[in-house]
Amino acid sequence: MVSATVRRVIGDLTGRSHRRTIGLLTAQLDATVKGVDLAADLAAGRIAPAEARVRMADVEHEGDEHRAALVAELFTTLTTPIDREDLYRFSRSVDDVLDGLRDLVRETDLFGMPGDPADLPALRAVREGLVSLRGAIAELLGDPGLVHRGAMAARKAAGRVRRAYQEAVAALFREELSAGTLSRRELLRRLDGIGRRLNDAAADLSDALLKRGH
Repeated sequence: MVSATVRRVIGDLTGRSHRRTIGLLTAQLDATVKGVDLAADLAAGRIAPAEARVRMADVEHEGDEHRAALVAELFTTLTTPIDREDLYRFSRSVDDVLDGLRDLVRETDLFGMPGDPADLPALRAVREGLVSLRGAIAELLGDPGLVHRGAMAARKAAGRVRRAYQEAVAALFREELSAGTLSRRELLRRLDGIGRRLNDAAADLSDALLKRGH
């Protein structure tokens, strides 16, 4: 009977463990894309805040499951496509993006606020950044240059989130002060935080490439 250790060695030698790691990271990113799509539906008025909050809980659970499976894989596999510490850090930053999206949706409901179409440019940029990271992760066993370009594209997308946040805050401050002004300000801060976590994930991936000499 083949032992677990032997199976892990065979998996490493054949590349199966690397593909499993990449598959779990991709699944985690896919769950996060679902989260940003749900937040965009809320912003566009296609879904009510209360329903979005309930559905986001399911999306967050999906993302958490993929992250937990990845962590377990990192503890058992002998080799990884890039350093396991960097993979863990990248996965944590992606998890932070999803947590931020969860908080944005939940607080919109808690504050009794409607979705705001002004959030859509920032949310589209977050989605583009996540898709760029997904493409970069798919190339971890292939072209390092494509991984680097994907990470850079995600950082540029994060920059667009920051600019959209600044423009939205400026527009808010030009309006007459109302009961909803402070709530809206808090939601915009949450959106900015999502962009910063996206930038962190891209930076984690870029740093990992540099450590590997690419």
